[in-house]
Amino acid sequence: MTIADRQISALLRQVASQDVVELIHPFAEWKTFGALVHIAECYGFRYAEVRHVGRQKEIRIFLVRDTSPAAQQRAAANAAAYPQAGGGGPVPGMHPGTLVPLPEAEADVDLVTTLIRYDAAGSAVNRKQLMTMAWGSAGLFLLLALLTGKFAVLLPLAVLTPVFLLGSLRIGTARREKLGQRLAAAGCTPVRDEYGRDRFARPGTAGQQTGHTA
Repeated sequence: MTIADRQISALLRQVASQDVVELIHPFAEWKTFGALVHIAECYGFRYAEVRHVGRQKEIRIFLVRDTSPAAQQRAAANAAAYPQAGGGGPVPGMHPGTLVPLPEAEADVDLVTTLIRYDAAGSAVNRKQLMTMAWGSAGLFLLLALLTGKFAVLLPLAVLTPVFLLGSLRIGTARREKLGQRLAAAGCTPVRDEYGRDRFARPGTAGQQTGHTA
């Protein structure tokens, strides 16, 4: 089995036995996540949210079971059409043995990939925390300079540290805005989820856009 086959197999084991699917692939590309989400949604799940977990801010993507009749009918149809899925056989929307989308699935994979990236950017950036760190570090280095007299070393740090942090915040915000523009152009609707986070809902899913509940 290929690496993609093993990832698909692990995904479909979760799909078969759990109501919440969690994707953890530290070295995966964004489009790999998008392809896996696409497959899960073919089997009666829907994308819920992204979380950054632990000190290393590991990305985890959550999907929840979609109980709507349309989703369950789609799942049953795909289960019948792809009996070897998860065992190295073909799966809906992907070239055999890969996580490369077929032409008919490319648009959906691209959209969900952009949605994941947008949510991940929002989860990673805590504006208030970064602002506090930026100005707090400036004050700390200034105080240390006054206490130790090492102005040549500490004053540059008092300036450069907040500049770096605020610059990172600006770059992250600009990237997320570009992703948001792409989602809006694709027909997605800006929403605010139950946790107050700014997000986007794909066409036809505005009423379903909620965060994952542990």
